[in-house]
Amino acid sequence: MSRIGKKLIAVPAGVTVTINEDARQLEVKGPKGTLRTPIPEGVSFKLEDGQLQAERASDDFRANHGLARALANNAVVGVTEGFTKQMDLVGVGYKADIQGRRIVFSLGYSHPVEFPLPEGIEAKGERVATKASIPQYQLTLTLTGIDKQKLGQVAAEMHGLRKPDPYKGKGVRYADVQLKLKPGKTGK
Repeated sequence: MSRIGKKLIAVPAGVTVTINEDARQLEVKGPKGTLRTPIPEGVSFKLEDGQLQAERASDDFRANHGLARALANNAVVGVTEGFTKQMDLVGVGYKADIQGRRIVFSLGYSHPVEFPLPEGIEAKGERVATKASIPQYQLTLTLTGIDKQKLGQVAAEMHGLRKPDPYKGKGVRYADVQLKLKPGKTGK
């Protein structure tokens, strides 16, 4: 048995789960919205006493068992709490301006870069001081949404606009990822 697939998913009050076996789809409705998750072949779901359980037909579908349970759990967490991802803009002159459903980045190119935000993803920006001795600031973008996959895709596309420099660390970075910088020519 899959260790992840065996775990039960607690369905909190205010969340309704609809299992549609014909369309091979799980629909989760909660206070933050509605998400639909595909059910892989060979896996089925049972809802009993506020607990959602994933079951597989045979050992041939072992790989899909944990996947289906993780997707369903992400849907339940998304409609109740939501997900957040933080991005840091580090570098002199690097900035972002949030204008409605788009973000205009200034990342050291000869032109501003416009990034449209898809539906269901919200962005908020704030300036943070990096060091007390040097008045240098970095911008932290906080992305929020209920769909974990879509949120991760948007963050990856933002990261790809200007990947962090391996020597100084300038660029669009994930806030929770520690960068190991390379030494320069002098071999610091």
